[in-house]
Amino acid sequence: MRIAWAITGAGHLLEESVELLEKISKNHDVTVFLSGAGEDVLKMYGLYQKIQNITGGRYNELETDQTQKYGYPITGRLSLGKYDLLIVSPATANTVSKIVYGISDTIVTNAVAQAGKGKVKTIIIPVDFDLEDVNTILPAKIELQKCKNCQTCQAAEACPNNAIKPQEEINLQKCTGCGVCENLCPHNAITTGKIITIYMRPIDIENTKKLGQMPNITIYKQPSQILKYIK
Repeated sequence: MRIAWAITGAGHLLEESVELLEKISKNHDVTVFLSGAGEDVLKMYGLYQKIQNITGGRYNELETDQTQKYGYPITGRLSLGKYDLLIVSPATANTVSKIVYGISDTIVTNAVAQAGKGKVKTIIIPVDFDLEDVNTILPAKIELQKCKNCQTCQAAEACPNNAIKPQEEINLQKCTGCGVCENLCPHNAITTGKIITIYMRPIDIENTKKLGQMPNITIYKQPSQILKYIK
């Protein structure tokens, strides 16, 4: 099967999506589309290298907003029916709302639009699925109440990307989620994988419902449900 897999800028369900993508890529050709936010968030969570490792070669490319610019020519393959399936996982509320209202200004939303024109089956995993509160994992963070403002911050000194300013915050645009900082801080002031609760907005849930009513689009709550279709 030839699959296009798109990733947007959601941290929730991101690791599960990448794990499934790795699994599927072993038996199928997979082209990965990353929105600008999707690319940033993958790097923050230390998952970008995994995406690079599974791509390379025709129909196994890695394409982004940056590499495709504003025309997104590669998504034309979807309108021509060159793929058997388009998956968007995870999909942010922003991406869902754009799809629902016909806006296609990223490589991901453009891919969905072109898939519709080519009648390519599309499966989307919205992170805002229903009104239940959800627990999600944060990228690296400085716990300021634990930070002792050491004269020499070992974590900051060791950071390969100069992403840490002690007693301030981690620059997530520079952070690649390597975890070096967390291991070196003697006061356990830097954490990765902290779990927080996110509260859903009614407008985002309403847009998800509208998404599920669109022709040729199926929505699932969890990435693991995608396997049912592929099998």
